[in-house]
Amino acid sequence: MSSTPAVAASSEEAGADGVRQPGGEVHAWLPGQNQTVCGLPLSRTRLRRFPHVPFDYASTDVLTEADPVGFICPRCLAATQGRRRQEKSWVRHSPRP
Repeated sequence: MSSTPAVAASSEEAGADGVRQPGGEVHAWLPGQNQTVCGLPLSRTRLRRFPHVPFDYASTDVLTEADPVGFICPRCLAATQGRRRQEKSWVRHSPRP
């Protein structure tokens, strides 16, 4: 099993080089499992697997009408991005005894 998420999508399109690319609704999927990261079963939802396409979407991505991808699952985004490490901005200067 791989720990790098790949893409599972509701439709596919042929890219410029003839390789199939995901389209429609896109989810994160760990190769070797039968469900997406958000818990959807691949067979019942009829999602197609794309093990050659990494799930490298971000929550700040903007989708337009020209993109073959129409929707990126927000639950899969949250599961793959995890918590962002922020710098400790608050520090106690006079600790209590």
